[in-house]
Amino acid sequence: DTLYFFGDNNFTEWGSLFQHYVPPPFRIPGTSPAYSFGIAGSGSGVPFHWHGPGFSEVIFGRKRWFLYPPDKTPHFHPNETTLAWLHRTYPALPPAQRPLECTLRPGEVLYFPDRWWHATLNLDTSVFISTFLG
Repeated sequence: DTLYFFGDNNFTEWGSLFQHYVPPPFRIPGTSPAYSFGIAGSGSGVPFHWHGPGFSEVIFGRKRWFLYPPDKTPHFHPNETTLAWLHRTYPALPPAQRPLECTLRPGEVLYFPDRWWHATLNLDTSVFISTFLG
């Protein structure tokens, strides 16, 4: 399971958490950050999707990322989990059709550009914060 907190940055309930969080110094001029905080179990994640630009930071655990540029739509079923996609679809992909990949560890940050397809897989119990720049 994955628990996400998406909000309007009203930190009343989460104030003590964000008092200890120092966001990475990454900005895009003319944007303001919106945070998403998550706690997730091993094997969970989000299937392929895209949205505006931002970055994701892992605080605890490891999170594997799969990314495709906007002009290269990944082959996936929207109701299939990332773990199922990794076991069923990924092995049959020719090398030229495979996504860009990385695994984030605690303290590491990944920038995801505007409209890039991405999916994630939590390799461990994970805690993470994503910052959406809009």
